[in-house]
Amino acid sequence: MSAGAAPAARAGAAPEALAPEELAELRGTVAGALRAVWERPQTAGEPDAGDARLAAAWQVAVRQGWTELGAAGALDALLAVTAELGRLACPLPLADAHLAAELFAEHDDVVAAIGEGAVRPVVVPAVSGTVRFVDGAGAATHLLLLPEGAGEAVLAPVTGVRPTPGTPVPAWADVDWTADGAVRAPVDAAAAERAQVLLRLALATRAFGAAARAAELALEHASLRHQFGRPIASFQAVSHRCVDGAIDLAAFDALRTEATRLALAGDAGWLLATELAVAHAVEAAPRVQFGAHHTLAATGYFEEHEAPWLFRRVHADVTRVALFVPAAGEPADLLLETGARLPTPYLGEAAEAARAEVRAFLAKSVPPGLTGEDPALVELLADARYLAPGLPVEHGGRGAGAAEQVAIGEELTYAGLAPEARVAAGMLGPTIDRLGTPAQRAQLLPLISRGRMPFYLGYSEPETGSDLAHLRTTAVRDGDDWVVTGQKMWGTGAHLAEWTWLAARTDPAARAHAGITVFCFPTGLPGWSLQQHRSLAGGVSCTTFFDEVRVPDSARIGETNQGWRVLTEALAHERIVIASGTAALLRLFEDLVDALRADPDRAGPRGSAARATLTSLAVRLQAARALVATSARDALGDGGSVATAPMAKIVGSELEEEFGEAVLRLLGPAAALADGPNAGSPETFETALRYSIMSVVAGGTNDIQRNLVARALGLPR
Repeated sequence: MSAGAAPAARAGAAPEALAPEELAELRGTVAGALRAVWERPQTAGEPDAGDARLAAAWQVAVRQGWTELGAAGALDALLAVTAELGRLACPLPLADAHLAAELFAEHDDVVAAIGEGAVRPVVVPAVSGTVRFVDGAGAATHLLLLPEGAGEAVLAPVTGVRPTPGTPVPAWADVDWTADGAVRAPVDAAAAERAQVLLRLALATRAFGAAARAAELALEHASLRHQFGRPIASFQAVSHRCVDGAIDLAAFDALRTEATRLALAGDAGWLLATELAVAHAVEAAPRVQFGAHHTLAATGYFEEHEAPWLFRRVHADVTRVALFVPAAGEPADLLLETGARLPTPYLGEAAEAARAEVRAFLAKSVPPGLTGEDPALVELLADARYLAPGLPVEHGGRGAGAAEQVAIGEELTYAGLAPEARVAAGMLGPTIDRLGTPAQRAQLLPLISRGRMPFYLGYSEPETGSDLAHLRTTAVRDGDDWVVTGQKMWGTGAHLAEWTWLAARTDPAARAHAGITVFCFPTGLPGWSLQQHRSLAGGVSCTTFFDEVRVPDSARIGETNQGWRVLTEALAHERIVIASGTAALLRLFEDLVDALRADPDRAGPRGSAARATLTSLAVRLQAARALVATSARDALGDGGSVATAPMAKIVGSELEEEFGEAVLRLLGPAAALADGPNAGSPETFETALRYSIMSVVAGGTNDIQRNLVARALGLPR
């Protein structure tokens, strides 16, 4: 099996993945099952430092059937339990038992002994003599010596354990073993690689479980702890630190879920997906832990509190990841050396069917070189009902759900097809369909679905920016008309627009979100004027002026003074459009990988700074894509988090800035030129760099996005 080949836990059919509710139920049983036997030592130096408790936890694992997960190939169940062990700061080596059952699957007596708890293995690198840095050795009966490549796995009895006090508790140990009575099994290179990678994933999962618990404690503390007469969570420095931790946690959960899905499905992309999750954990789990400690401050510094024990677990597990190094290397090595591409996160059966359909359509029907807003291209996409997939069929759409819209948008964005026409279709179309009058739907939806409604947003103002609740442009009722007076800023494309989507205050006495109404009307009405501004990225945005512009009441969208509902509806759909923007970044990233493959000297050898940079970019891009997928799936049900969409926007847009700067470092001055290394792509490196600053502003600044996540986390204002 090659490095990218799909894993198979045991002979026969691949194990079936558990449903999310089944995994949640399993996780819910872990703490209750272990509560009676697993407690933190009162101090780190307490005799046995938890080894006796760990041995008792093994017996609980046997009774619960956790030690039989390896024989069943139930990787998702194993990781669910492992995450909960991390929350308890419990180093029970279930993943080690899982791998031992896989590697010794032909030894029925060994598999049975593992399931019964008679054999309690800990996986270590294959060495001769004493093995160092063994975690959980005090409760182990055997070491599983794992070769780096093809060779022999040895399940050897433990003969001596010498604790080595330090940060980990229970302490790591130096362990002696004997070949007498050892059981051996041949291991090919692929099986050794799989074991290394899955053990790394388990360590990363346990570390993030501990970090998640610490972040949870910090959130609770931030909401309850008062300073200067206010809960400390009301201070943005504290709330945004909590939000950043929550984003890291959500990203890892999404990355791990995707890696597990691919592994269980036997997909060749499982190895890269898993290593992306591990790379994220190694960097981010300590960051989350430190952030939690900063919020907890002195409260979380003393060992009576959970936080110090979680700190020990995070750093013990993250550090041991480096003991198990897969032959395929880090993600950058896989990308540069094997031709691998970042796996596409799964959006659901209907969405992936739509994705396959779009790819086939583009390959068959779109002539080479037809990109951008070419009228022939817009017509082609409109005829196929791809411009406005979220609209009903009778209005030129496909009646697609959120996940299908994201999948279709990703494919069109990756190819650089009709981005401006699709903004109106994705943002205004569903809002008008849901809240517009029959006459508005009949007039506007056919224009939108055909890409014939160029518009600009009349939202931001000189004194309000993202603070739409306090906008000052007014609309005063005068008979059958409204008289609009005010000024709007940063109206992208207003000089070419034929329509204005305007938010105005219609009740000056109303507070904040109340008293706002939304209108949609043609540009160029008497009293309307504009001033153009060329952006850093080369596009044109405009300041537009409304000097007693008369707008008919038939242009009003939704009820008078109920515009906030319209704004939030449109914003929800705008985020679907923004979400598919990660596909543009994916195209740029693949261009970068291709450029580095063509010039190996710039990428350097394994372990180089350039490869580390490429790995970091890959991890963050995949995290953004995974969060987009999670957000799209959440939109299909009632139980999803409303935080994942702004999380994805934060990660993706901030990555755009980092990516643009990194490309200059990796490829040199040529990347700053219009005819640079990826000239001919839908977007060049240098254009992307100049636009990246706007990405953190579009759709609401990232500071506002972090505030939205903070509210979703329950933090006080």
